[in-house]
Amino acid sequence: MEISGLPLELWRLILAYLPLPDLGRCCVVCRAWYELIISLDNTRWRQLCLGCNECKHPNWPNEPDVEPQSWREAFRQHHLASKIWTKNAQDMESSNCLHLFRRKKDRKTIYVGATNEHPNLRSALAVANMYDKIFVCPGVYEEQNEVILKVPVEIIGLGKLGDVALLISFDQHCPTARLCNLVLMPAWFTPVVYKTFSGHIQLDNCNVENGQVHIHAPGTCHVKFCTFNQSSINFQNVSLSLIENSEFIGSEGTSVSVAGSGLTDRNWACKHLAVAAKSKSVLNSPGQALSSTCNSRNHCQSSLSKFGAFESNENMTGARQTSSFPPKFQVSHTKDDHCNREGCVLKRKPCEGARVTLDTDYSDTEMSTSSENEDDEQSVYKLSYQSHGLSRMLSRTNPLRLQKKGTDLLPMDLELNTLQKELQKDKNAQILASTLLGCLIQKCLFRDGKGGVFICSHGQARLECNVFRNLSYAVRGIQNAKIIMIKNEISHCKASGIFLRLEAGGLIADNNIHSNSEAGIDIRKGANPLILCNQIHSGHRSGIVVLGNGKGIIRSNRIYGNKEAGIYILYNGNPVVSGNHIYQGLAAGVAVNENGRGQILENIIRENHWGGADIRRGGDPILRNNLICYGYSDGVVIGERGKGLIEGNNIYGNKGCGVWVMSSSLPHIANNQISRNNIYGVAVFCRKDDTNDYLNNQGGNENFNDEWEIVNWENDFDSDEERYTSHKPITVALIEFNNINHNGAAGLYIKSSETLNISANAVHANHDNGIAVYQSSQFTHITNNSITCNSVGGVLVEAGCKVELRGNGIYDNNSHGVTSKGEGSVLENDILGNHGYGLQLLENADMKVTKNRIQSLHDYGIAILDQAKGSVQENQIFRGKLGKTILEKTANLEECTVQSNEILTCNKSSCRSGIVWKLDNPPSRPHVDGSTRPLSMAQTNQRVASMTTRIAARVERGCHDNGSIFCSIL
Repeated sequence: MEISGLPLELWRLILAYLPLPDLGRCCVVCRAWYELIISLDNTRWRQLCLGCNECKHPNWPNEPDVEPQSWREAFRQHHLASKIWTKNAQDMESSNCLHLFRRKKDRKTIYVGATNEHPNLRSALAVANMYDKIFVCPGVYEEQNEVILKVPVEIIGLGKLGDVALLISFDQHCPTARLCNLVLMPAWFTPVVYKTFSGHIQLDNCNVENGQVHIHAPGTCHVKFCTFNQSSINFQNVSLSLIENSEFIGSEGTSVSVAGSGLTDRNWACKHLAVAAKSKSVLNSPGQALSSTCNSRNHCQSSLSKFGAFESNENMTGARQTSSFPPKFQVSHTKDDHCNREGCVLKRKPCEGARVTLDTDYSDTEMSTSSENEDDEQSVYKLSYQSHGLSRMLSRTNPLRLQKKGTDLLPMDLELNTLQKELQKDKNAQILASTLLGCLIQKCLFRDGKGGVFICSHGQARLECNVFRNLSYAVRGIQNAKIIMIKNEISHCKASGIFLRLEAGGLIADNNIHSNSEAGIDIRKGANPLILCNQIHSGHRSGIVVLGNGKGIIRSNRIYGNKEAGIYILYNGNPVVSGNHIYQGLAAGVAVNENGRGQILENIIRENHWGGADIRRGGDPILRNNLICYGYSDGVVIGERGKGLIEGNNIYGNKGCGVWVMSSSLPHIANNQISRNNIYGVAVFCRKDDTNDYLNNQGGNENFNDEWEIVNWENDFDSDEERYTSHKPITVALIEFNNINHNGAAGLYIKSSETLNISANAVHANHDNGIAVYQSSQFTHITNNSITCNSVGGVLVEAGCKVELRGNGIYDNNSHGVTSKGEGSVLENDILGNHGYGLQLLENADMKVTKNRIQSLHDYGIAILDQAKGSVQENQIFRGKLGKTILEKTANLEECTVQSNEILTCNKSSCRSGIVWKLDNPPSRPHVDGSTRPLSMAQTNQRVASMTTRIAARVERGCHDNGSIFCSIL
């Protein structure tokens, strides 16, 4: 019959009454009829799928309101899955067992009920042959003894689910069986409703109430559209089993437990289950991901797309406030003649309620000594000192890339790798993601109970697109368990969401883990998982906790909005944390305490309420190449007894300090960009009462004892051979090769009771002193640094402090080059172009000033005031402004030695001709090469270049006819 004879709407109305076999026959007539039958997807196929008492909605129980892409395909998949239990017969037929084929073809239908021939199930099974179908009429059937299945049969309940209830205990001795549309409850003599030790059991659309299902190898099972109410499934050494579209409610223990490695002697069903599982894997059909996960991911992408958009009018500003992020501070560029190269010093516009006001010992007149006689610049001798060892580092003081349209982008890619990209570049992850072993659980709901899935003793499980909600815990793996978790949602657990210990491992990828009472993921006791591309957020404690020798690779995750540290490492935990976004946490971004270790590499850590990274009490990580920005407190906090290598990070725009250090710690802070933080660039404090509001435990107070054991973690460290040796330990805190610029207060603020080495840093354009030493009972060694263009002075040393200044270049600071009230030495420095005194000794200072090159543009080269004492010897002192005395001394000459200094001056006519002095032999300090400084440098010796004392002042354009323009003093 031609289809064109009737309108398409009438055909669809007629065909909607056809049963399934007739629809199948119509499909094979021709292509036109096939396409017509396919077009019934939302009508007849939907009706057939939902009307079948052997299945439920294809997206039940997690998304029953979301329609499948094709109702016909969903119905076809269910039909094929319901026939897996009969595949054994086909395998046997292929082995020429023709009698089995005949018995299957002639299979009987047996009815069980009060009005039927068989009043109970036992009598029906006694007469059943292989692959017979047993229909059970509505009612409650109770068996007083264990029922043994000796032949493959199919037992189906008539009516709606719940009409047929069996109080029974099955023991399967046959190769295969199927139960459908039944309520299974345990008999009075055992809690086990079903067990098999060798065969395959298929459960379709059943309810298990207060009972247990036991599957022992080489037995297998396939569970679909089932509800387990206060019930559980236990797998022992099972090679492969499949649970899909099922619900586990109110369990008093573990809902699914998997123990033991899969045995090699698999039964016949394993290959068929593997095909079914692979066809439905979320990696093969990405559209099947949980909508909740997708929605959350889209929200994050949308939020992150706003990050990095910066406001820029005539001036460059800080980050613009968006709906997703808190307001940031603003900075602007203003022209200033005192700043070399860039010709600018950043001036901050104070934020409302956010600007921190710092008290200083300087009066307004002291801070602006360059203001007098500004119009007489032509009478100042000029020195060229641009090309010193750290000049290239200074050229990189701006951590943002300025775009043509005024938009500034952060120098790290804000987009995380997708799971597909991670799998492409990581072969081990690819192998894990393709693993199909043990128990496979897909699209199930675990809720309102104690435990979700428990894997132990080399057990293996694969979990895809499941929802775990309102449990004590979602997933636990111990004793070499192997877990693959992809696109699950884990929320509102009373303890940790995922708990791994005792060498457990596997892949945890693309999950949405949120709102749990303890950590989202808890890794302990040698567990070593691969954690990729997850969202871990809104937890009541930390996002991820690694402790007790726990390891793992944590990569490309979004960790945000947790009440405690985003990642918390302690008790010898040693993970690799790389490429994550850790943001908007209510505590630290990453906390490493109690001898925790680990490598924290190339993460974006932003907008956290406490330190971006918090290291305390023996924590010894490598913190490298991270962007730590826009925190509400400090960028990096190194608290009491903290250690670690802090290297190559961009620490930017935090409302506190860039790096906050307690002097009892031993960090190695190297090669970082520390800029535009609201307070100090680097601050070192010596007492807890100096910390004000800084808390001792920014990581949180996790409950690290589980319900089975209380562990003394301190005594459970690795052996000496296995201890962390990624970087060499140091004995003195070391701050070197950092670029510290444009911070709201001093570049480095020192209030230390321990020895401290500050070497080869570029301290530039900070809004107070470059380096301020307020307390230093042990020597602070400040060597080979470039200290330039700071808003106040270059270096300030307060009374009672011990400081060694050696080999530094102190240039163009707005006030004095060096001001000291303490004791120590100033050796072989270039102190030039500063707008106050070149060097000022005050009060009871006791300094040895030797072999320096000193010039002040507008004031005295050296001023020795009050009761200062010491020695000023063998220095080269260049005259700055004409008519100004080069050296000012006090009457305390008996305790202050001033001798053997060289004074260099010009006549007035030569000065007005613009001739420039050039520093040579040695060239301008510091004498280090900041451009070629390698990462992971662990040497801790003093980096002081050998210097000669001969200074040659040379006219850049050659000598004039009247000879030398300066006096040569031998």
